[in-house]
Amino acid sequence: MKELTKAEEQVMQILWQIEKGFVKDVLAKMSEPKPAYNTVSTIIRILEKKGFVSYKAYGKTHEYFPIIDKTTYSNFYLKNFIGGYFGGSFQKLVSFFAKENDMDINDFESLMQHVEDNLKDKDE
Repeated sequence: MKELTKAEEQVMQILWQIEKGFVKDVLAKMSEPKPAYNTVSTIIRILEKKGFVSYKAYGKTHEYFPIIDKTTYSNFYLKNFIGGYFGGSFQKLVSFFAKENDMDINDFESLMQHVEDNLKDKDE
């Protein structure tokens, strides 16, 4: 799997949200200033070549849908991000986040409790 550019990720976020749609549907969900129709169409075709998107053809029109789910890409992206910036250490990431956001001990304990709860839910 390849990492997405910002423009590709923006289009994927919309496709994950709407689940399927035509170029005009993706364009309608974009904020101003909206890119040109052809720009969005080109980005979607690139996403198709990268294996993120497929389509159903209706004559000359195509309805696009994601074939990589958001959770799968999020996990891939976070692993690359943590690997690139924190040497693959989740502990270093959390330490950096806590320091940079001036977390107090109560906030940190709350975060750790949230992580523990999610891990327990995963094991069940």
